[in-house]
Amino acid sequence: MKFIHIADVHLFSEPLGDADWEKNRPKEIEETFERVIDICNEKDIDLLLIAGGLFDKSPTLEQIKIVDEKLGRLEKARTVMIAGSCDYIPEDSEVASYKFNSRTVLIPPGKTINAYLKGINTCVTGFSYARPEYTERVLENINPGREDAVNILLGHGGGKTTMPFRKEVIAKKGFDYVAMGYIRKPVHILRNRMAYAGSLEPLSPEETGRHGIIMGEITDQGTTINWDPIASRSYVEIVITLIPGLTNDEIVSNLEEKMMKLGNENIYTITIKGFSAESVKLDLTRIQNRFNILEVKNLVITETDKNILKEENDNNVLGGFIKEVEKSYSVDDSIRRNALRYGLEALIMAGDNK
Repeated sequence: MKFIHIADVHLFSEPLGDADWEKNRPKEIEETFERVIDICNEKDIDLLLIAGGLFDKSPTLEQIKIVDEKLGRLEKARTVMIAGSCDYIPEDSEVASYKFNSRTVLIPPGKTINAYLKGINTCVTGFSYARPEYTERVLENINPGREDAVNILLGHGGGKTTMPFRKEVIAKKGFDYVAMGYIRKPVHILRNRMAYAGSLEPLSPEETGRHGIIMGEITDQGTTINWDPIASRSYVEIVITLIPGLTNDEIVSNLEEKMMKLGNENIYTITIKGFSAESVKLDLTRIQNRFNILEVKNLVITETDKNILKEENDNNVLGGFIKEVEKSYSVDDSIRRNALRYGLEALIMAGDNK
């Protein structure tokens, strides 16, 4: 039996901002979800598992109908899905009682349900959120649904208020595979037996790295899974360390070269670090329209900053460090400047100024 496991898609989310690429991001997420359906058809997949977070928030009846239509394109695969903490479904809502036209099972909210798929002799057991928080260890109390079938647990959680669980407890249950959602980066929890798929597309700057789907197969010999990156974009941070004497054009040219190598489809956060005699402000006008630049963080420490820090922290570690570096007259200027920069960055980031 071949399956695809996805989670935390966040369909119908709001645009990230006013830039064209930010406005188009919800559409890109939808297109990647549709690509999953295409992959199911191309790879002859038997089962599509959606471990919560398909929607950005509790879905409307119209949104459920749109997804139902998309899933109707699946030629062979059945779909089993649960609602997660962000897209929970109130038990008395129209969505909870919706009847799918596609071959889709939405596990009803607020209860543990077994969905047995006779054609592939597979029992998927899951629990959909009926409210945004569950502090109970719901997943630890779920057992395989059928002894004579492939058994899969479909879960969403792992936080203090989102169905906390201990992996060793789940491991002893005997499921052939545990498909998890909630953690937005792919995580292999138990080798070939339990994993977070991560978000289908990265949803915030913190979600660096590649995103995609888990493809798996369960045979008489056991379960094997592989992670396949299919996201259209990645969040990438580029750190620029100022070198004395470089002009704005030279810095921007170096930045442009890096971004061209990494790809213009990515979403970039640019962090400028270093030590400068005066304030620095990069003019990114000539590359702004060619690359998706989300944010520019200016962490440059100037002489003015240094003097203010020394004065305000006269009697603590931070102020003492600045004084000691400044007294190192026998040390080369470039070494002293780098020591000051690295030290100040470390102390400020650590909050060590007591």
